[in-house]
Amino acid sequence: MANQSIEILAKVLEQSAKLVEEQVDSQLSKLNELDEDDLERLKERRLEALKKAQKQKQEWLSKGHGEFREIPSEKDFFSEVKDSKNVVCHFYRNSTFRCKILDKHLAILAKKHIETKFIKLNAEKAPFLTERLRIKVIPTLALLIDGKTKDYVVGFTDLGNTDEFPTEMLEWRLGCADVINYSGNLMEPPTLTQRSGSKFTKVEKKTIRGRGYGYDSDSDDD
Repeated sequence: MANQSIEILAKVLEQSAKLVEEQVDSQLSKLNELDEDDLERLKERRLEALKKAQKQKQEWLSKGHGEFREIPSEKDFFSEVKDSKNVVCHFYRNSTFRCKILDKHLAILAKKHIETKFIKLNAEKAPFLTERLRIKVIPTLALLIDGKTKDYVVGFTDLGNTDEFPTEMLEWRLGCADVINYSGNLMEPPTLTQRSGSKFTKVEKKTIRGRGYGYDSDSDDD
């Protein structure tokens, strides 16, 4: 029985290798058929795409992307959100240790994902926003797309229920909300060492006013 399984596996691998080889040969054949004009057009398209990407990058940087920074007041929150398509806002409190942990990871991701704006706001200086968004647990990340709250990351529950979660775990969680361009597998977290109590729950889109949104806990997640 074992030998039969091995033979079946070998045949599958052989067929897969043959298919890949045929696809590569087909692509090479197409390249060989291109004349100088075709190659020149390909180079022009590639150059145009690079110029467009560079222009987009400069536009993001001019709007404050590429760095994790603090905004002074809740009034600035609305202008920052209006100015960018994708925004991650960390509602923090100076006395909460876990906020400092989150800051470290967000600073890394801000440099990696310049397509998204990463900001932080002291919850104690934003009573209107925290009330409207019904933020009752610190830290909380508000994930916004096109000026509307798409999702929330509340405490570390979705990050493995541990203070020692890797940056990749937070990156995956943000990718699940489509607030960053994530290239990994969204079907499962990037680590197999999560604690059994960890969970991940998608939430429906909400407006910036946070209507209908609430939490079970009223306590800070220290």
